[in-house]
Amino acid sequence: MHNVDTVELQTGAAPIGSVIWLHGLGADGHDFEPIVTELQLPDSLPLRFVFPHAPVRPVTINGGMEMRAWYDIVSLDADGRSDEQGIRESSEILDALIQREIERGIESDRIVIAGFSQGGAIVLHNALRNSHKFAGMMALSTYLPLPKTIDAEVDDVADAGDTSLPVFMAHGTFDPMIPYQGGRHSAARLEQLGYRVDWHEYPMAHGVCPQEISDIRDWLLSVYDAG
Repeated sequence: MHNVDTVELQTGAAPIGSVIWLHGLGADGHDFEPIVTELQLPDSLPLRFVFPHAPVRPVTINGGMEMRAWYDIVSLDADGRSDEQGIRESSEILDALIQREIERGIESDRIVIAGFSQGGAIVLHNALRNSHKFAGMMALSTYLPLPKTIDAEVDDVADAGDTSLPVFMAHGTFDPMIPYQGGRHSAARLEQLGYRVDWHEYPMAHGVCPQEISDIRDWLLSVYDAG
């Protein structure tokens, strides 16, 4: 049910960790492929990068056009983003990708789950409800989806000690797609739950900038104790 096509790159022959990285609306698994080279990771940290393709589905805000999307978006206001069924189904896809890495010999505490925009929303949703201990979570230019379900669904996970998860969040200060305040509010909500958020902001729109890539590199080195 959750078979999904992926783009995969390894920075060494025998990876000691995996980064599962979900793209944004309308993109595909190739979108962040170039970042693997740009991160300039040392040979001492061989990683497998897994970039899945989201399912193709009609997206209401784009006139019902079919495109790769982790869930439908009806409008850009907060309520319009809450395609609960799509979010939960894509979170299950992420679960399957995590399990596949474990079966390939990468323990969950050597897996980073990462995402940009829609992909970041899936990563945030999944991490707060996942019993696995991950190496870290990276959520870029995104927001916490389904906020009204968090109190009922997340308390048990937080109480179990998963709040030790290293969290990297970043946002552009003039993002027209997902406003900066939405990202900042989501980071504050995680902090309320007990997570320590490594927050970064950049003078950019809805994208990724060179300084952010440098900061991601430093963070990856830290979570894999390779700095």
